[in-house]
Amino acid sequence: MTVPERRVRARRAGRRFDLRATSVTFGLAAIALVLTGWVVRMAYDVAQRRPVWVCVLALGALTAVLLRRRARSRTTGAGAAPRTTDALAAATATALDELEEGRAAERVEYARGEETTAVLPAEHEELDPDEFEEAIADLCRRDGCARVEVVGGAGDLGADVLAVAPDGRRVVVQCKRYSEDNKVGSQDLQRFGGTCFTVHAADLAVLVASTDFTAPAADYAERCGIVCVNGERLRDWCAGGPAPWELPGPGQDGTDPSGRASW
Repeated sequence: MTVPERRVRARRAGRRFDLRATSVTFGLAAIALVLTGWVVRMAYDVAQRRPVWVCVLALGALTAVLLRRRARSRTTGAGAAPRTTDALAAATATALDELEEGRAAERVEYARGEETTAVLPAEHEELDPDEFEEAIADLCRRDGCARVEVVGGAGDLGADVLAVAPDGRRVVVQCKRYSEDNKVGSQDLQRFGGTCFTVHAADLAVLVASTDFTAPAADYAERCGIVCVNGERLRDWCAGGPAPWELPGPGQDGTDPSGRASW
C-alpha cells in the first residue's frame, strides 16, 4: 500500500535586518522633517506679513476638503459645490479688496514720504546755493517736469538743473542764489548763454535768481532768448503761478529789454 507523501509547507523565512535600508529610511525621514520645519517657518513668516493671504489659503483648503467629502457621499454635492464656490469667491474678493486697500495705503504713505519740498517764498533767503538748486528742481517736479536732475557743481558748464517740460522741451536751468543787494549781471548771462544751447542743447534756457537782473543782463537775455526769473517771479512760481516754460518768451510779451529785470 502506497502512502501519499505529504507536502510540508516551507516556513516563511524571517525578515533579515537590512542596515542600508534602515539608514536610507531614517535619512529620508530626517530630510522630510527638515523640509516640514522649513515650510512651517516660511508659512509663519508669511502669516505675519500677509495674514489676508493665509485666510484665503485656509478657505481654499477648507473648501477643497468639503467638496471632496460631498463628492464621496454623493448626497448634496450638486447643491453644496456651487454654494461653497460662491462663498469662496466672496471671501477671496473680500480678502483681495482688503489687500488692495492696504497697498493703496502704503502707496499714499510712500507718496507722502516722497513729496517734494518746494520752498515757500519766505525761505529763499535761508537757503544756501546747493539747497536753492534742489528747491528749483522740486518746483520743476511739482509742475510736471520729467527726468529732473540737479547737475550743479564744479564742471557743470553753466547748468544747475536739467529737466523735460510737460510739453516735451528740454529745459536747462541755472540758479543764482545772491543776496538782495547783488543783482545778476550781464557777465552771468553771457557765461550761461555760451553753453545752454550749444553744450546742453536746451530748447528752453532759464536763469532763476533770488534777486533782480541788471538792465544789460536783461538786454542780453532778450537777444539770446533766455527766460529770466527774478525773486518776485520766483515767489509767484512757488505760490502756484506760471512756471518758466509757461511764460511768454523774450520779446513776446510786449515789454522792452529794460523791463526784463522785473520779470
